[in-house]
Amino acid sequence: MIFETHAHFEDERYDEDREQELEEVRLAGVTRLVNVGSSLSTSKQSIALAHKHDFIYAAVGVHPDNVATLTDADIDKLRDMCHEPEVVALGEIGLDYYYEEPVRQIQQEWFARQLEVAYEEEMPIIVHSRDAAEDTMRILKEHHGDTLAGIIHCFGYSKEVAREFIKMGFYIGVGGVVTFKNARRLVEVVEDIDLEHIVLETDCPYMAPVPHRGKRNSSKYLPDIATRIAQIKGVAVHQVYEQTMKNANEVYRLSFANT
Repeated sequence: MIFETHAHFEDERYDEDREQELEEVRLAGVTRLVNVGSSLSTSKQSIALAHKHDFIYAAVGVHPDNVATLTDADIDKLRDMCHEPEVVALGEIGLDYYYEEPVRQIQQEWFARQLEVAYEEEMPIIVHSRDAAEDTMRILKEHHGDTLAGIIHCFGYSKEVAREFIKMGFYIGVGGVVTFKNARRLVEVVEDIDLEHIVLETDCPYMAPVPHRGKRNSSKYLPDIATRIAQIKGVAVHQVYEQTMKNANEVYRLSFANT
């Protein structure tokens, strides 16, 4: 029983074989999966997938790469989506300073606006943060982050930063990067923090783990990620599955039944 906390099966790269791929995901032992929106349109697609498949839930939100054209009306639409019964989180939202656009001020504004929606709707959040740890932490603290809690997706910072997010009530999302040869910093994070603070994710179709690097990623590769975490922590892989399932159910506020 495996919980995939972050996937993008609405992506066009699955258009030719989406149903077959999702069946293979289930056969790999994934019993719960959250499909995560990165725009208004992909958020709607995520809800549609969750309507169609009983093991899929949806998260709705606008990724920092896509906030430049957002309007107040779009925020209202996002708020309405939160009322869908299959929606379990607001995300992915946050900051990405790797590229120069959208400008940082705009990213920060819409990150804060979406945090306010999450607070009003009492939803956990999925945070995208790249090269922006200080501002991410500051905005979270200014806009109810310690109340909302959620997941720091695709964690890429130091163990010291991980500890600070955990103090705020966040879980650390660990994906395929942990299997890479150059993943020293993430390996140090996994070594340092308790398994009780980790959730599994693939971010598929991106960042496939070893030995699938270069291929389209899939939630069916989660066992490769879990196995690497088990090696780092010195525990049995079933312990990784059990604890991360518990963690994911807690963060998404789902019951433990039928998992």
